Amino acid sequence: MRLRRKPEAKQKLMEHPLVFTPTEDNKGQMQGQWRSAFPHETHPLHVELGTGKGQFLAKASTLRPDINWIGVERIEEPLLQAVRKGEATENTNLRYIWADVENLTDIFATGEVDRIYLHFSDPWPKKRHAKRRLTYRRFLDLYEQVLAPAGDLILKTDSVSLFDFSLEEFEERGWEVVEISRDLHHSPYAPTNITTEYEDKFSSRGMPIHYVRVTPPKERAVADEN
Repeated sequence: MRLRRKPEAKQKLMEHPLVFTPTEDNKGQMQGQWRSAFPHETHPLHVELGTGKGQFLAKASTLRPDINWIGVERIEEPLLQAVRKGEATENTNLRYIWADVENLTDIFATGEVDRIYLHFSDPWPKKRHAKRRLTYRRFLDLYEQVLAPAGDLILKTDSVSLFDFSLEEFEERGWEVVEISRDLHHSPYAPTNITTEYEDKFSSRGMPIHYVRVTPPKERAVADEN
């Protein structure tokens, strides 16, 4: 389905108190300062990359008030929907960033994030587009920079090809698999799982949800030449 563009979305996001929009003027302004944006600064910081319409964050921030939640999204129309969902919860542990994942290290300081979520990211199925996948090694290296030493990353997808590709990239870059299931909703991890819009749609059709939780390498023995 083609995304319907809404010209007013940009202005609404620029003015919204829950949304941070990186610009050339404020570039790096929030690096290392994100916890100060929340009432409870000592709570862990969890970040969803590609937050879409925001169902996950609205539910997660309600179910887990002991965590500070941030959604990152580059497309303004779904982000505005996400912000409205978040606003309706009246939760104080929820913020949004209107930005591209490419700029992650300009937004967060080294080791600032405790967990990253990748939920149903675009699988970019054509081989020539592999470098655009959010689990391609270049992106993993960005995540490694912003994650805390004890941090981790959770991936959920309906795409078998993206899941297999991601596992290969994790292994290549030295990430450790901590939890894994090719049928999340019938696994030991189901009771604590919080669903997204896509997840509800796919699972209602009987499609299995692929899940993995990984931790970044503790030490990188060999410098990357790529």
